[in-house]
Formats: sequence, C-alpha cells, structure tokens
Amino acid sequence: MSENDERKDAMTRRQFIRKGGYVAGGAIGGGILGASISQMFIPTAPEVSKTKNEVVQKADVERYNQALMFFNKQEDFKVLAQASERIFPADDLGPGAIDLDVPFYIDHQLAGAWGNNSRDYMLGPFYPGIETQGFQSHLKRNEIISQGITRIQSVSQENFKKKFTELNEQQQDDILAAFEKGKVKMKGVSSNDFFTLLRMSVLEGVYADPLYGGNRDMAGWKMKGFPGNQMSYLAQIESKDFLEIEPSSLHSHISSPKK
Repeated sequence: MSENDERKDAMTRRQFIRKGGYVAGGAIGGGILGASISQMFIPTAPEVSKTKNEVVQKADVERYNQALMFFNKQEDFKVLAQASERIFPADDLGPGAIDLDVPFYIDHQLAGAWGNNSRDYMLGPFYPGIETQGFQSHLKRNEIISQGITRIQSVSQENFKKKFTELNEQQQDDILAAFEKGKVKMKGVSSNDFFTLLRMSVLEGVYADPLYGGNRDMAGWKMKGFPGNQMSYLAQIESKDFLEIEPSSLHSHISSPKK
C-alpha cells in the first residue's frame, strides 16, 4: 500500500465524529492542551467603525460566562478541561473542546438542575440496570463527575507519579481508556458509566446552542455544516441543489430593544 493510500485510509476520531450526522442533527440537535488553561480573555475581531446606533466593541472582549460555578479547585477544572480535549481534540478540521468552551459548559451544567438531578427520580433501591436502561445510582451527576475527576488524578499518580495535567497525550489516553473499559474502581457507579457521562457532556458542549456556554462562535456547527437554529427554510425548500447555510443561533433571533 502506498503512503498516499495509507493517508486516505486513516481516519481520526474527529473525522469519525464529524461524519456522524446523528450527533448534531439527532440526539443533541442543537473532545491537546498544554499544561494549563490561561486564556480567560478571548480576542475577537479588531475594532471596526460602528453607526451611532451600534455599540462599539473592544478588540479584546471579556467573556464573563468563563467563570466557575461548580468546581472550586482550579486543578480539578484543568483535569476536566484536558480530559475533554482528549475526547474532542483540536485538529486540522477545527477547534477542540477547550477552544469551544466545553469545560465551562460542563461546569455550568453541573451547578444547575441537570447536575443535581433535580428532575430525576432518585429514590432506591438501586440495582445494576441492563444495557438499555443505563446506569442506576444514588449519586447525582455532579457527584459522579467530581469522583471521576478525583480518580483520574489518583490513577495518574499511581501509574505515572505525575498529575494528569503533566502527562503526555498517550498517557492521558491510556488513563481515559481504562475508565472507558470499566477497569477503575469507583464508588456507587462504574468507571465506564462515568466516562460515558463525561463523553456525552463533552459532545453536548460542542454541539449545543452557544446559549448554554459551549460551541463558541458556533464553530462546532460550522465543522459539521449544521445550520443551527433557523427561523424558516421556506426560501430554500424548493431548491434541488445542496445548500450550505450559514448557521444561526438563538441569539440571532433577538431584536434590538426599542428606545
């Protein structure tokens, strides 16, 4: 097989996800970092002239939603961030989980009703469910993620004598793979269930509407060619050609308040 053919046959995890149309269009609708997260102010487009009715924006815009609501230890958040980036890494197709603000999306979800299982039946007895039922646990989602992050750190120390954030990509992958295969002991839940919950949260953060804190600048949608939240398709419905539609978020439908 030639080098050319090998290149064609190779498929990254990102390409696999990108080609799986069910992710953005179906269940969710509408993931490698260096040592730490330091970018708390994200540069945007340079300042341009505005009309008197428009607000002049700074060259550097403070993203006030980039603040922790659930995690109270920066180290735990960094572990979450790097684990998320390994699940959805940056590559030539586009940004990874961190640049898409997925860690902040997950943090905010864990602090809210979803993370606290506010709408779930949480009384026992709890028995291992069959495959179609999913896991059953007395633990809340934020407790599962918290325990999982703690176990990632301890497994990293046990196996490599280093923090998870100090490991190279392959070592991080090896640890996450152990969780995925259910080889790590956890209390009240299996490590596979934790990994499944984390992976699901990462993909939600990549493909959910930016309203929820992830999918920054709709880049997740743009990578898949997903149109996002369109008000109507009346202008395109009769077309027989394949159309590339610029994605639209819920924010796009806000009209300017009248004075």
